[in-house]
Amino acid sequence: MGNYCVKICLFLIVIIFSTISLANPVLLGDMTQGSLIRGKIAPQSQVKLNGESLKIAPNGEFAFGFGRDASLTHVLSWQMPNTNEWIIKKLTLTKRAYNVDAIEGVAQKYVSPPENVLVRIRQDNIAIGAARRSFTDSLAFTEDFILPAQGRISGVYGSQRIFNGEPKRPHFGLDIANKTGSPVIAPASGIVRLAHNDMYYSGGTLILDHGYGISSTFIHLSKIHVTEGQKINQGELIAEIGATGRVTGPHLDWRINWFKVRLDPALLVKLP
Repeated sequence: MGNYCVKICLFLIVIIFSTISLANPVLLGDMTQGSLIRGKIAPQSQVKLNGESLKIAPNGEFAFGFGRDASLTHVLSWQMPNTNEWIIKKLTLTKRAYNVDAIEGVAQKYVSPPENVLVRIRQDNIAIGAARRSFTDSLAFTEDFILPAQGRISGVYGSQRIFNGEPKRPHFGLDIANKTGSPVIAPASGIVRLAHNDMYYSGGTLILDHGYGISSTFIHLSKIHVTEGQKINQGELIAEIGATGRVTGPHLDWRINWFKVRLDPALLVKLP
């Protein structure tokens, strides 16, 4: 009887300390512009970022992110289950500096696309936007991300490119240069939301949904090995590096999004 009581007491202590430890959300990620933040709080809690409610998984997992030029001050608030009190915490980000790259020799049709392709570009953007708006209750976003390809890092998030002397909007991906046909693997598990062989700017384009608004986009692909709706495991072959769309050479452009917010993939992996 005594041993039984001891076991019950130890069990209750574990439960109490687990609840206490999640009374404040645990946040994983760099507090800087472009960062994905993954969090966990007691199940059935509510969490808001700057007054907007975040989607919370049944086990208390959640995610959010900050864009390239995000404000340096944000407010995270949460309410524990069975309470009316909202706890407020100020989040302060570090400011980042970005590179500016000048690239010559880009085909003029990609610098200033002709009128006859504008409809195609709009259709591409609609398809990409719809894929990134998808909500899946998968917890694949909590996995430790891995690099989707091997090769030389040829471009980084946040840099601004000047094509043929004309400034363009910033780059939002991590570029990995390698020869055409080099393998591209899933950096985390997910569901294929978009698989398109020939978009105007991005060429072969693939979007993988990791759950709770987190998605990976892979562009300039020469070949896609998966289909829309397919479930993918981390490390599985999904595509091959190419030089399709607006490029100056074969490489993978890997991007991370939290819904519409563009994040920095390099903050999630160890770069060579």
